[in-house]
Amino acid sequence: MPTVREIEQRLFDIAPKALAFPWDNVGQLLGDPEQEVERVLVALDITEAVADEAIAAGCQLIVAHHPVMNCKWLPVQSVRNDTPQGHLLLKLLRNGVSAICMHTNLDAAEGGVNDCLAEALELIDPGPLDWGEERLCRVGTLKKPMELADFAKFVCRKLGSNGVRFAGKGGLVHRVAVGGGSCIESQDAAIAVGCDTFVTSDIKYHDFLDAEGKGINLIDAGHFPTEDLITYKLTLYLQARFPGLNVKKSASHKEVIQYYVEGEM
Repeated sequence: MPTVREIEQRLFDIAPKALAFPWDNVGQLLGDPEQEVERVLVALDITEAVADEAIAAGCQLIVAHHPVMNCKWLPVQSVRNDTPQGHLLLKLLRNGVSAICMHTNLDAAEGGVNDCLAEALELIDPGPLDWGEERLCRVGTLKKPMELADFAKFVCRKLGSNGVRFAGKGGLVHRVAVGGGSCIESQDAAIAVGCDTFVTSDIKYHDFLDAEGKGINLIDAGHFPTEDLITYKLTLYLQARFPGLNVKKSASHKEVIQYYVEGEM
């Protein structure tokens, strides 16, 4: 059976470590690199539910997109059982479950998160959106233009979102930029290359407020729906690369954000 280290290297083949942002933490973050692996669980995040699912299934490894530790938004200062993060880390370690996380390197990689998003939204000839040195987002065109409200419904349906938020100049949607997760900082780059619409997530109120004046439509399709697409691809990749490995996508990890619409309940 392959080791955690060998699986990590094969994941770096498709998402090189050099593509990760300087602040990011990618690769194997927990466990023994030489541990042999028979079962792998793939998930967008390593949550308590995902950890429990992996342990119950007898997995030795979780492969995730979002880092479980040492990120700029949640640095590890202590590992204590009476804190949420410490409890999760200790649970994984005590049960011999390693963790490999491929984050911004997988966002930027060819065939990674944003190419999966562009493919799901059926963009034609998607290419990188250059924004400094990041090149995370993708830009493409729709085969047939559609009205903004219709495109918002299309996005919601194609990504399996519980709902989407949108605002902007309106009109026909044709040239589209996409950025899985929080990519609103690339909005100006999308405008500069002639995009009429930008699909991403975690958009703030003032960004929506300013969209019409900037001449662009913004669609917030949710962080989970815009990125979870990559977990299907990672599962298939590992199954193909390691035929004897039992690799499954998490069944417990789903979108947690719900939308209430007046008159529907």
